[in-house]
Amino acid sequence: MLTSVDPDMLRILGDPLRLRIVTLLARETLCTTHLVEETGAKQTNLSNHMKVLREAGVVETEPCGRFTYYKLRPEVLAGLSEQFAALAESARGACDNKRACP
Repeated sequence: MLTSVDPDMLRILGDPLRLRIVTLLARETLCTTHLVEETGAKQTNLSNHMKVLREAGVVETEPCGRFTYYKLRPEVLAGLSEQFAALAESARGACDNKRACP
């Protein structure tokens, strides 16, 4: 059965800075300081984006002294990937399904 792709997740990952953050976290666990350095974003702006990613369940935090490390939750992205794969599979057969015009 085809499930629809989560539009909220698309909106969340569609933001260029959040997509950059997710791409960076796909390579390694990083703290806020690293993410500010890598993205060039202001700390307050970055914190707001991290809050969105945390609340969406895309990242999780790991406190380490006075720093907060962020790591990606790959199962969330894998679930999104599966939704797109199902959509692509459905599209393969769509050319054989043509609705007649009235």
